[in-house]
Amino acid sequence: MPTLYVENVPKDLYEALRERAKKNHRSMAAEILAMMEVNIPTKKELKARRAFVRKLAALRALPSPGPGPFPSTEEMLREDRGR
Repeated sequence: MPTLYVENVPKDLYEALRERAKKNHRSMAAEILAMMEVNIPTKKELKARRAFVRKLAALRALPSPGPGPFPSTEEMLREDRGR
């Protein structure tokens, strides 16, 4: 597994990371890995996101299923005015 070393981390950022790791009951290395997994998408994740966007675009392109069994807004307004 590759290793990553980071130098010259600002003290306030280092302290914030250390507190976050402590709060989550993790080592600092484990906390950094967890943060990277959440915030840096892999090729597989990007591919899944693109597929989702394509599916969403296809759904948006479909025509509306229609008003259904409910009256239209205009019909409801007319009914209310008649009362």
